[in-house]
Amino acid sequence: MAPDPTEALEQIILGSQPRYTREDLIRLSGVHDTLARSLWRALGFPDTGGAAAFTDADLDALLIVRDLIGLGLLDDETAVVIARSLGQSTARLADWQAEAVGRLLVEQEHLEGRDLTGDPEVSDRIVDRTRALIDPLEKVLDYAWRRQLAAVLDRRMARTEVIGEPSAHGTVGFADLVGFTRLSRQLEDADLALLVERFEAVSADVVAETGATLVKTVGDEILFIADDAPTAAETALRLHNAHAADPDVPQVRVGLASGPVLRRMGDVFGSTVNLASRLTALARPDSTLVDAATAADLADLPGMRLRQLAPRRVRGLGVIRVFEMQSEWVTE
Repeated sequence: MAPDPTEALEQIILGSQPRYTREDLIRLSGVHDTLARSLWRALGFPDTGGAAAFTDADLDALLIVRDLIGLGLLDDETAVVIARSLGQSTARLADWQAEAVGRLLVEQEHLEGRDLTGDPEVSDRIVDRTRALIDPLEKVLDYAWRRQLAAVLDRRMARTEVIGEPSAHGTVGFADLVGFTRLSRQLEDADLALLVERFEAVSADVVAETGATLVKTVGDEILFIADDAPTAAETALRLHNAHAADPDVPQVRVGLASGPVLRRMGDVFGSTVNLASRLTALARPDSTLVDAATAADLADLPGMRLRQLAPRRVRGLGVIRVFEMQSEWVTE
């Protein structure tokens, strides 16, 4: 009987076949049941009951967490928070990478229309490609995580933030595609996916180029934050210019707001974020709206033009002053 490709993939990725039950892990690691369950759920996995679902890698990970807690470098709550951040981010990362690699495999091997699960030949190719990719991708993932962690710590130290304090001041920006709902009804699923992928990729490049931080992408919308209003304004302008150069991407509208921001678990919250979102919804296609605080920070920039619009009543925020940033501003 031919080997099950799912078992072969699991062996390659996890390094060994599952051999431990949850009770085994608790006994061998010395980690109490409540914490072990919380960590597993935080990673995003359901309870396994009494099944032998765990490998040596699972035991090693639990031992590492136990030792960090024993040294006082983590406590139970912080360990669960870290596990949840890893679970949420790596789940999307794994799905994203599997889709990208799978698409490349289909294109290179001319497998369009082939059954990717029931065809032994295709399964063998997937297993072979996974075997060749898993170790190099693990090294690249470690490299990227270290780079991102260094960048985050550099930004926080530069802002002289209190360690562990989630609140900070910044300028929040939303950018979304105009008419995306209508487009989603007109385009085929594959074409819609390519459009969203192109929008996200170009937007992420622009945000990185200006020194702002991409918080998240949600289909037709991105959320970014900058330490100051000029950086956010430059990001908005470059987003307009970059997407205008692609005739297949709809026009973009942007909203910027400055003020206190609550940062937690890689996301941002608070009234400043809500205001930026509302301004984006009010903006005309190919325009950027900013609040009064952002306008004040931008007013003295050479070449910057701001046009004050009629005050707007925004649900939950009251009456706000709104300014439109003119695209004639050119950054150096």
